[in-house]
Amino acid sequence: MNLTSGILGAVIFARHADRIESFSSPTTWATDNTFITPLGTNQAFQSGTFLRSEYLDSRSPSFISGISREIVNIHQVLVRADSSGDGTIFQQSVTAVIQGLYPPTTDYKITLANGSTILGALGGFQNIPIESVEMNEDVSLNGLLSCPNFDQHVANLEQSPLFVSKGKEAAPFLRKLQPFLGDRPIDFSFMFNMWDFVDVQMQHNATFLREIPPGFVNRARVLADFHDGNAFSDPKPDGIGNVATRVMLPSIFSALTRIVNETDPLKLAINGISYKPFISLFNLTEATKTNPEIAGIENYNSLAALEIRNSSSGEPTLRLKFKNGTDEHEFRVLKMFGQTDVPLSEFISRLTPVAINSTAEWCAACNQTVLRGCSP
Repeated sequence: MNLTSGILGAVIFARHADRIESFSSPTTWATDNTFITPLGTNQAFQSGTFLRSEYLDSRSPSFISGISREIVNIHQVLVRADSSGDGTIFQQSVTAVIQGLYPPTTDYKITLANGSTILGALGGFQNIPIESVEMNEDVSLNGLLSCPNFDQHVANLEQSPLFVSKGKEAAPFLRKLQPFLGDRPIDFSFMFNMWDFVDVQMQHNATFLREIPPGFVNRARVLADFHDGNAFSDPKPDGIGNVATRVMLPSIFSALTRIVNETDPLKLAINGISYKPFISLFNLTEATKTNPEIAGIENYNSLAALEIRNSSSGEPTLRLKFKNGTDEHEFRVLKMFGQTDVPLSEFISRLTPVAINSTAEWCAACNQTVLRGCSP
């Protein structure tokens, strides 16, 4: 094992950047008719530039030893994007991230047999393959859609005394908010959609920005954080509320073990996902115990990293880092299971019992018998 660098590699989770309004159904959790904006492509590109400065700059304390710095080695970088529902936004956003990670360079050229030198198109643009993870073929980046037991989990929450009380508490504010929502319902189960609408309008609609009272979007965000922070997590590690991360665990384990394998070239595994798996990831790793402020909805363009690091004991350790959107300029370290650095074997042994390892296991956990490959 090469001990010249503290970092062997990392598994990255990237939430999409700025987009137009997205209506997320409270019964299917699917999103419709949304796409990344030009602002979003710039934000995602900034995320890629940030990751480049962290992991590809030899002056950085997080530099990954042996990684190709200027011209991508496609065997060192694995990029996957959730294509469930309206998954175009994850593809668009993660494309901009990897453009920032490996930007165009005049070094991307080739000399032909006749002696002429050809620069890559668009000033040396580097094409990096992105694996599209289709919901009907692979559940590993989205375990939420068409999962009846998860839908029942949310329904039970919304009928619980805690949620009913919170809904009643929120009702006077939601009535004040309703004139700014058009014909959108103000039922508490639609809380994410209400907040998302006003948040997007404040970014892209000058008239709306002038007219909505100060503080309204922040109050809506607090309520959306409460609803979704509970909906997309679970007090039990093997609970169905954590399904969004439980389905990702096998691919996380695979990437981590590949990175520590000296015969495997993989250094970075990048996953384009929604905000929902972030919530259950932080819940499953107990990061929210020491950082309760991250329990809700992550901002656009958020990044989380599982860095795999050398240690004095000889066994690689994992460190979880998080950057909550474009406005945060640095990673912050989060504790997992009460520790800053968790031995790789401990991380895997703690989470293996709750992992969903196959479509068949997902079908059983969700009580799905027809859709997404579950039909006999």
